This record gives sequence, structure tokens and C-alpha cells, in this order.
Amino acid sequence: MTEKEKATQGLLYNPAHDPELKAELLHCKEQLFRFNGTAPSFLSERKAILSDLFGHLGNRTLILSPFFCDYGYNISIGDDCFANMNLVILDCAPVTIGNHVLIGPNVGIYTATHPFDAATRREGWERALPVTIGDDVWIGAQCCILPGVTIGAGAVIGAGSVVTRDIPAGMLAYGNPCRVIRPVE
Repeated sequence: MTEKEKATQGLLYNPAHDPELKAELLHCKEQLFRFNGTAPSFLSERKAILSDLFGHLGNRTLILSPFFCDYGYNISIGDDCFANMNLVILDCAPVTIGNHVLIGPNVGIYTATHPFDAATRREGWERALPVTIGDDVWIGAQCCILPGVTIGAGAVIGAGSVVTRDIPAGMLAYGNPCRVIRPVE
């Protein structure tokens, strides 16, 4: 099994041991350099770069610069979404974002996690768990969404939250760690 196959199955993998992953990471960084350097008024060029990079980019979805990710092809974003400046998606595993999702500035969505054992970390091993964000979710500024989390449709995540566990659909949640407060009214 390749390191890339291990990553997609949530197993420990080492990206430094896989020339394909290294090449894909470099390709993504080159494309992001182009995207982040393209003027905001060149909407079709910017969309074309992300469409080629992502697994899926929905219609009328806008991502502001700067934007950063690892591979791009693990990202699927639905229609009519908006992501503000400084979105970081570490997409070592799939990241699925539904339709009509709003993402505030300085948000991080992370699939990558590392072993607690320092010797194993030093050797470069990591693991990746998918993140899923449902339709009509609003994620406030400076949120951190950790590996393996699912945020249900219609949820609202308050600014500055660290989302460590699943958030059910239709709930307002915030804090560090993020906790469900009440249903969205």
C-alpha cells in the first residue's frame, strides 16, 4: 500500500516516503502561488485555477486571497459558498463543504494529525481524518476545525471556536473547546 493510499484510509503514513505526494504538494503550492498573485478582478482566471486544483468547486463560490491548502484534490466545495481571507485547509484527507456555506477570515480546517509519541513524529509520520461541513453552515472568524469533525447542516460556529468534535445540524456552537449552546433560531 502506498503512503497516499494509507492517508486516504486514516492510517499512519509518511509523506516524505512518497515521491507522488511530494510532487502533488509542490504542484499545489505552485498553483496557490498563481491564485494568490492573481488580481481579485480576474475572477474567471482565479476560478479556473481552483477548479483545476480542487476535487470540486461549486458554481458562484468565491474564495478570497490569500488561500492555502496542501493538495487541493481532496477539497470539494458546493455552490454559493464564500470563504474570507486567510482560509487554510490541510486536505491530507477529504474535506467536503456543502452548499451556501459562509467561512469567516482566518479559519483553519485541518485533516492532518500527528502521533503523541515524539520519536514517531520526528520520523515524519502523520495521520489524516476527513472533515465534513454540511449545507448552510456559517463558520465565524478565526475558527479551528480539527481532524475527523462533521458539522451538520444549518449549524453556526461562533468566532474563535476550536471544534474538536461533531456539531449536530441546526445548532449554535462556540467556545474552546466548541460546545453546543442551543438550536439556531
